[in-house]
Amino acid sequence: MSDRHVDAPLQPGDRAPNIVLDAITREGKIALEDYRGHSPILVGLFRGLHCPFCRRHIAAQAQLDGVLRTKGIESLTVVNTPIDRARLYFRYHPLPNLLAASDPDRISHRAFGLPTIEFTENETEWPRKVGMDVVMSMNVDMPGELPRPMNRPAAAEYLNNKDGYEMTEADQRMAAAGTGQLFGQFLLDREGIVRWTFTEVPDGGQRMFGAPSPQELMSAASQVAS
Repeated sequence: MSDRHVDAPLQPGDRAPNIVLDAITREGKIALEDYRGHSPILVGLFRGLHCPFCRRHIAAQAQLDGVLRTKGIESLTVVNTPIDRARLYFRYHPLPNLLAASDPDRISHRAFGLPTIEFTENETEWPRKVGMDVVMSMNVDMPGELPRPMNRPAAAEYLNNKDGYEMTEADQRMAAAGTGQLFGQFLLDREGIVRWTFTEVPDGGQRMFGAPSPQELMSAASQVAS
């Protein structure tokens, strides 16, 4: 797959690139081209499994897989985690029917236009740079997961401890290289055209670590399936 770059996240009406990645939850490769002309597909481009927010987004997407399939829509999860580490994780944390692929170099994220932000001391130029003063001022509120609203770094540390997630050398490499990678979900129709998106890019960072509601996603899926 060519390392294609676009300047901003793909929007409804854009044609999605073909990405070819190593499958995690089965053998062989996964190519978006294989779905064109056959079925719509929801593509989730997440950070590595070292990110506790993304682990939850992945689980949420997997929980909708069955309902999506009843509408004729496939689902693909992509993570910035080396394949051996990812296979080990999903062996001990299986998600039924999850189709996942490994992209440690984040080629697919760049191809879909998802930027990697640079963390600075106090300079913000969203979505290219964000100051740690801004990051520390934005709280995450996750009732049932966090005991209270917490800033992003504190929330990530709390959730990793809660999950008992132990960072491996592979996780540390991915975190060092791609902590600022923004994530996104893209719903493609059967011709590979983007029909709906959710990314962390809009709203000046207020969407960081957020996720679409199941109702929003399923409403978009109903439109694509109709």
